Amino acid sequence: MKNILKKITFLLLFGSATVVAQNNNSQLNNIPAFSPSNFNLKEIKEERSTDSIRKSELEAMLFSVKASETEKKKELQSQLIQLKKEIQAKKVSFDSIRLKVKSYPVYGFFNDTLFLIYSKLGSFSPQDRADAIGKRIKNIADVYSFKKDSLKISDAETTVDVLFGETIIVSVSENDAIWNATSKHELAKKYKAIIGEAVVRYQSEISDTTLAKEIGLALFALLVVGFLIFCLIKLFKGIAAKISYHEGKLINEIKIKNYTLLNTKRQINALLALSKILKWVIILFIIYLALPILFGIFPWTEHFSETLFGYIVTPSKKIILSVWNYLPNLITIIVIVIVFRYVLKGIHFFKTEIEKGNLHLSGFYPDWANPTFQILKVAVYAFMVIVVFPYLPGSNSPVFQGVSVFLGVLFTFGSSGSLSNVVAGLVLTYMRLFKIGDRVKIGDVVGDIIEKSLLVTRIRTIKNEIISIPNATVMNSHTINYSSDTNANGLILHTTVTIGYDVPWKDMHLALINAANRTNFILKEPKPFVLQTSLDDFYVSYQINAYTKEANKQASIYSDLHANIQDCCNEVGIEILSPHYRSARDGNATTIPTDYLEKDYKAPSFNLNIKTEDK
Repeated sequence: MKNILKKITFLLLFGSATVVAQNNNSQLNNIPAFSPSNFNLKEIKEERSTDSIRKSELEAMLFSVKASETEKKKELQSQLIQLKKEIQAKKVSFDSIRLKVKSYPVYGFFNDTLFLIYSKLGSFSPQDRADAIGKRIKNIADVYSFKKDSLKISDAETTVDVLFGETIIVSVSENDAIWNATSKHELAKKYKAIIGEAVVRYQSEISDTTLAKEIGLALFALLVVGFLIFCLIKLFKGIAAKISYHEGKLINEIKIKNYTLLNTKRQINALLALSKILKWVIILFIIYLALPILFGIFPWTEHFSETLFGYIVTPSKKIILSVWNYLPNLITIIVIVIVFRYVLKGIHFFKTEIEKGNLHLSGFYPDWANPTFQILKVAVYAFMVIVVFPYLPGSNSPVFQGVSVFLGVLFTFGSSGSLSNVVAGLVLTYMRLFKIGDRVKIGDVVGDIIEKSLLVTRIRTIKNEIISIPNATVMNSHTINYSSDTNANGLILHTTVTIGYDVPWKDMHLALINAANRTNFILKEPKPFVLQTSLDDFYVSYQINAYTKEANKQASIYSDLHANIQDCCNEVGIEILSPHYRSARDGNATTIPTDYLEKDYKAPSFNLNIKTEDK
């Protein structure tokens, strides 16, 4: 029952290894590889012995064959080649199995592995054997008269033992020999050499002379480190003094136009802080390099030295190898960026030519050149990123892709309002509703356009107020452009005056036209004209219309026009009364200012009529 369980266990442990061995040796596909289903160390030993004998026989037969017996020679050579392939296949299969087997190391004096134990011996498990052998080896080190020749090899009934005096250090069984692919005597010799070398080395390392040398070397290393740190501190003190000495001399204020970016005090403090950081970085680096050297002096701490060096060497090696392996991709990215840069330069050249008017495209206006270039620039950069993306380090990693998706989602949700303004800005550009400097009215806001961007339109009002209107709002509002057709046809300014029916309309027309002709920036041609827009209950509405080419000066033109209307009306004796003002001349003076009246003007007297009734 126990043998059956053992076979089942070996079958489960080593089945996959045999398959791997068979796959990795495609040239041996037709060779019957070692099968773990009948795994038995004794059978393996017998097979090895049989194969060795068979190989010797074939080699002897091949040697004795006459040169004329070519067919027989070919057949023997074929059998020998086939046998070697079978032996190699079994060796590969067994090596794969051995890698899967749990082995236990026999540790030396400095935590180093001397050799491995695979099989048990009697009632001792492999781990018990490894621990016991390690303890016996360490006990030998206490014998100061030990030499390599003190170890002997002795044959026992079923084992070959390595002895020190009467003490068995390690017993080599047939199973041990099979696991190490050698014979018992060869394995015992190997163990003897390893153990003798380890003990001699240990005794040499712990001798008084060696320890004194190691301690002296460690003290010397500490002195060197201390001296280096002392020199560094002195050096950086001198650097700090030099920095302070040059304040206001070599180190002056850094200015950008009228703004002091860094004054001398800030620069001095920044340089002193930088020197202090650099000093401590170098000191820590020296200490870090000194520790592995100190640990490497003593054999007990030698493995710490390798570990500490590994913390620097391993990452540095990975970084260097990663950079070296990434160089082809980096060169590809550089070439792609250069190509796209020259493409943008070509587009920029055409944009400049169109703006200057040197290049004319049918249906394409010069003021479209810059926004179109900006759109093409974004499109070219986006396409460049798409092309470069596969060559970026880590572009295929799930983390990189997840971050990219997350940023895309944030951009989509966070810029929904901004995107609507961008689209509206593009539409406004190609609709050509206005340009920089135009006097416009957007909604209730009147002013001059001072900035057009993809997001907002900025207007300066006549009161010097800067109003920013989102482009989406501009799109949803009605826009009046006073300047777009001014240079070609002129802008008609108009204002309305209400005058009573007692004033002849011809006199009123003449007064209004005279007022328009007196006003600055009003064109003489086309001539101003008057429209009577309504005949109301108490008055007539007269609208004066006049042409101007100065749309941006409407406020001052209207102000002058209104003043001139008052003057011209007063000059011809026309009173401008409010709609509900009642003119009663019986005893009341005229509303015209005295400057426009005759010097002998007097207010009329009251007329009083008395009616009497006859009795």
